[in-house]
Amino acid sequence: MHAFPDWTRRQFVRGLGFGLPSLGLPELLARQASAAPGVSLPAGSFTGGKAKRCLMIFLFGGPAQTDTWDMKPDAAVEYRGEFHPIATSAPGVEWCEHLPKTAWLAHHVAVVKSVSMTERAIGDHHADTYYVLTGHRPDRSFFTEGINRKPHEDDWPSIASTVAFATGHPHDLPAVVQLPARSGEVTNYINPGQFSGRLGPSYEAVMVRGVLEKPRELSVPAFQLPAEIAAPRLDQRRDLLARLDLWQRRLEQTVLPQPASAAGVAESTWLTHQRKAFELLTSPRAKRAFDVSLEPEADRVRYGEDINGQSVLLARRLLEAGVPSVCVHWIGKRVGAGLSWDTHTDNFGQLKNVLLPAFDTCFSALLEDLEQRGMLEETMILVVGEMGRTPKVGDPRNAGTIPPGRDHWIHVFPALFAGGGIRGGQIYGSSDKIAAYPETCPVSPNDLAATVYHAMGLEDRLTFVDRTSRPHQLLEDGEPLPLFG
Repeated sequence: MHAFPDWTRRQFVRGLGFGLPSLGLPELLARQASAAPGVSLPAGSFTGGKAKRCLMIFLFGGPAQTDTWDMKPDAAVEYRGEFHPIATSAPGVEWCEHLPKTAWLAHHVAVVKSVSMTERAIGDHHADTYYVLTGHRPDRSFFTEGINRKPHEDDWPSIASTVAFATGHPHDLPAVVQLPARSGEVTNYINPGQFSGRLGPSYEAVMVRGVLEKPRELSVPAFQLPAEIAAPRLDQRRDLLARLDLWQRRLEQTVLPQPASAAGVAESTWLTHQRKAFELLTSPRAKRAFDVSLEPEADRVRYGEDINGQSVLLARRLLEAGVPSVCVHWIGKRVGAGLSWDTHTDNFGQLKNVLLPAFDTCFSALLEDLEQRGMLEETMILVVGEMGRTPKVGDPRNAGTIPPGRDHWIHVFPALFAGGGIRGGQIYGSSDKIAAYPETCPVSPNDLAATVYHAMGLEDRLTFVDRTSRPHQLLEDGEPLPLFG
């Protein structure tokens, strides 16, 4: 292999500054090129639904159902807690008093009160995040490895990646974007389920990064060139691409021998991502779409001066530009034994002073903007956490803690749908008198995923074919909820 006098091998790989797994170190490249599936879309017609794009807001940690959208004002105080319900714009629908802005937009929102994971869930963030984000039940490894279970290449893909796979996207925009962080990375336990899994790196999310202390400084590693090649001209980038092409051909000859069955493949996965990286890096439309600083100052304030509000604003901007799939993973500071919506301690203080006002601000602004811009009917929105909280106030693991919290609870919790042909102002399913178990119409995470895919008309596009020509169904079971009309 000949040496390149002007560029090291590491500079070649880093030169495009693109944050996808397939553009990592050469060793990782070689592993992925041999292991990642080569997927293809199924043949046949495509019958589209009303939605053309999807936004998932994942409330990592799990919001308390009794203190948000499934209040129980007639229950004993040790169950109903400190908050009171208020009327909404939907007749007969009441929400928490600390959601006043979105309460007057409830006519756009369908609330599912009976999501349950009593079967095949564990009650920890790892397995339950996987279940909710993929619509597939956790396998045995989640039960044996617990929070040490790492994301696997053959995991089922996230709903966000599946939508990206099934819809297609403009060549100069990413198929799927996640912001402002990976769920679980603050605790060094990256939760499975938020990756493209067996779909391969083509449908891995482009990450937008942010930190709590600097909410307005969202950044896209994909668009940041290393210091050693700062501010190159466009022709220099094209030269870099040509050099990468040459380096890749030599790498394949020496490290990645192609099996006979792959002889007809015109481009390697590596080269596909290489070109994708170049398109994004040099695309004015992509750069503009990701630049949230172009939003009017009044809108930046209206979405909230916190990292999650700014992320929702950027998510709206990306959807408007043509990105088909965006997922916002809510992040927050650790309080006691909990993180973000994981309110093991001071449940009512965290919700009243931080979490509910922040969500109320950004979600109401999002609904208003999408409606005013004529985008709501074509945008499928799902808001959900990976669990709920115990019906009874007080976490046994923090006995005596003042102020008290609520522990994990997988037996019933809420989900919100809006847009995409969903009929707003309705309630689907119900929980019992203390919000402990479903009373009517139990719903599984499989059903939530099926509802998203149905809203987008994707049912006949949920099969991919791997390199051995084996078909795989991306939704094993689950039925769309009757929320449309």
